[in-house]
Amino acid sequence: MVKGPGLYTEIGKKARDLLYKDYQGDQKFTITTYTASGVAITSSGTKKGEALLADVATQLIHKNMTFDVKVDTGSRLLATVTVDEATPGLKTILSYIIPDQQSGKVELQYQHDYAGIATSVGLTANPIVNFSGVVGTNVLGVGTDVSFDTKSGAFIKYNAGLSFQNTDLIASANLNDKGDSLCASYYHIVNPLTSTAVGAELTHTFSSNHNIITFGTQHALDPCTAVKARLNNFGKASALIQHEWRPKSFFTVSGEVDAKSIEKSAKIGLALVLKP
Repeated sequence: MVKGPGLYTEIGKKARDLLYKDYQGDQKFTITTYTASGVAITSSGTKKGEALLADVATQLIHKNMTFDVKVDTGSRLLATVTVDEATPGLKTILSYIIPDQQSGKVELQYQHDYAGIATSVGLTANPIVNFSGVVGTNVLGVGTDVSFDTKSGAFIKYNAGLSFQNTDLIASANLNDKGDSLCASYYHIVNPLTSTAVGAELTHTFSSNHNIITFGTQHALDPCTAVKARLNNFGKASALIQHEWRPKSFFTVSGEVDAKSIEKSAKIGLALVLKP
């Protein structure tokens, strides 16, 4: 286990990654190359139905600074500058999307053995201010995530979370949507030698008395091949197989069927990631 409780976004992350990461119903490819000067160039394309979405991103790392620039098919340019460890435990992130003049934002992240804090401020005349913080240890942490709109003078988001973990089990609970929904998750490592793990997530919406329950598992067939599967209470079942045919290069095939509408075609997704 790492030191400290981590940031608020890490509460329940292990279970979310097990249940949702790498599942998709589209066709996607990602190719990364490196120039002689060390600049990483990543080209991505995703086919959603008849639409093709693409972007090109470059990344340059110099000492403790990372410069990222990405251009997509919507003629948007996202620029991000990250300064890591300006002082121990502190990370600064400055981002801006062109031509969106309201998108500028500066974020500070600080991690300590007993606290994890992240705060961001929009670079506008009336910015939205976001603050999240977790206090505790690497075993037990409790935190909150709030956003305040200085233009309207009102809180537009306030969430709370709790996380417990030991060497092979992580349990968490989040109160979201201004207290209207509760999300509880569970992640358990069954066999670390084969990366076998199980997880579950329950989301309850108080206003509609609506529940979503999702179960999932993962297992490594060999050091280069892993399989995952999940099922929710609405009868939707998904599975994927991912093969690392060379270091950092993956080929993933995923599929989803709806047991309550078995006459519908299954959704098939393909993903290819190539890195030198």
